Amino acid sequence: MFKTNTFVFTALQIVSWLIFTGLCVEAGGLVVNFFFSLYKPEFVQNLYQKLDLSEMYERSKRAFFSMYSFILVISIMKAVLFYVVSMLVSQIDLSKPFNSYVSRQISKISYYTLSIGLLSYIARESARYLQHDGYVIGTLNQFWADSQAFILMAAVIYVIATIFKKGVEIQNENDLTV
Repeated sequence: MFKTNTFVFTALQIVSWLIFTGLCVEAGGLVVNFFFSLYKPEFVQNLYQKLDLSEMYERSKRAFFSMYSFILVISIMKAVLFYVVSMLVSQIDLSKPFNSYVSRQISKISYYTLSIGLLSYIARESARYLQHDGYVIGTLNQFWADSQAFILMAAVIYVIATIFKKGVEIQNENDLTV
């Protein structure tokens, strides 16, 4: 059974680092797109995800900066979330999983997940408001389409974090009584 758990955690570690790397590439590509859209807008159609908001930039710089800020912050927070997940999976001790480090990391994961979900929801509603003003936001929906999933996932992870926190307390009490 222990060999199976070790294999599963090794696979999870590889997958989490791959996802983290992919999210870093996405966030970096979006940052490059942002600067190119400001200084060389004619190159935007050749860049990452072809995110061309030049029409929005021409109509309202405030709307452009607010939407792009949402996109950048959400993508960077997703990368940070998976960095925390990768560190947790890399450093967890399967012989004593209930320790304060694991409990703190799982709590961080729940907070980041909730933040991403709430920020995505606010961004989606802001984009919907801009759509009523005639802005074309079809390409933006991909960045916050999963806001409800993140909020629900945050609730589940928070419950797990609470269980781990209680497990740490029980394990510490048991270590003191022996």
